[in-house]
Amino acid sequence: MSYHRIKRAVLSLFLVLFSLPVICAPYLVNPGDVLRIDVWNEESLSREVMVRPDGFISLPMAGEIDTSNSTPTQVGEKISQALASYMKDAPRVVVSLVDVPGNKIFVIGKVVRPGEYKITSDTDVMQALSLAGGLNAFAAENDIRILRREADGTQTAIDFEYAKVKDGSDLQSNIILRSRDVVVVP
Repeated sequence: MSYHRIKRAVLSLFLVLFSLPVICAPYLVNPGDVLRIDVWNEESLSREVMVRPDGFISLPMAGEIDTSNSTPTQVGEKISQALASYMKDAPRVVVSLVDVPGNKIFVIGKVVRPGEYKITSDTDVMQALSLAGGLNAFAAENDIRILRREADGTQTAIDFEYAKVKDGSDLQSNIILRSRDVVVVP
């Protein structure tokens, strides 16, 4: 094969690989997160705010903005809509994440280091157990549950059998955790 054919083949492969969509869940704002609000050409309205435990933020002129189940971009759109009635043109608002202390999971029970863990990327159950130092000698490894509160307030329990995941036979149960999930190790 000539050098130019190899070069074209590699370039074609590169273009195909990097044009594929990346599938990842969008980040949803959580209570406790710190947001940077920038309102274009309105320095007095730009600021950092912390999301309250009820999911709201308070801004001058915009008032109370609900950030629940919203991405930073969606929060910016809500702020822009709220400010539009006070301005000639709809303002351009950019919302950036400054800190994400609200994005956390909890691991309790018979692990080496139970506690609250701030997560900054997708984290599955095995990774959460690793953050907690692993199971201790008295853990019931096949009775682990993930407690999850849905947006409507209902709670669900998801079973997790450590031994099956450890031996590679039930990998689909090693789910990605959501913010505020609780991993219970009896």
